[in-house]
Amino acid sequence: MADYPETLAERLANEGVKTCVFFSAIPEAGWQHAVYAAATVWTVRQVLAHFVSAEFAFACLFEDILAGGSGAPQDFDIDAFNQQEVTGLMEVEPLELLEQFRRLRQENVALVAKMKPADLLRRGRHPFLGNVELVEMVKLLYRHNQIHQRDVRRALAELYETNA
Repeated sequence: MADYPETLAERLANEGVKTCVFFSAIPEAGWQHAVYAAATVWTVRQVLAHFVSAEFAFACLFEDILAGGSGAPQDFDIDAFNQQEVTGLMEVEPLELLEQFRRLRQENVALVAKMKPADLLRRGRHPFLGNVELVEMVKLLYRHNQIHQRDVRRALAELYETNA
């Protein structure tokens, strides 16, 4: 499949629907279950909060690059940013987080759909990928969620196997 704005926007839309369906099916007991236990524990709820934050941050990054900017600052600390953003969303209920994600994803779909093929070739700095074309950042937006959803799925499977 060629990397055209329309196809990328469609992929973002489809993956966004999958994300909403996935998180809508999580039972009440699952939201506080740990998914990651590194320096800071992230629960299922915090992963969804991270998705909300990422949707907004990616939009800002895309808009900066489309306007001729260079993307994320060289000294941008993505781990500190992610932790701060997730902490800031701790009081938001899961259903509201899901609604925020849905709305922000729709906005990103519209933003990508309006891009021209040449826009996808613009380069900018992403805090994880480095200096790459915008097309790679757009793809990361949906791949990023796929990876985290896989991890949530595994964590919840362990929870329900343990409680069975």
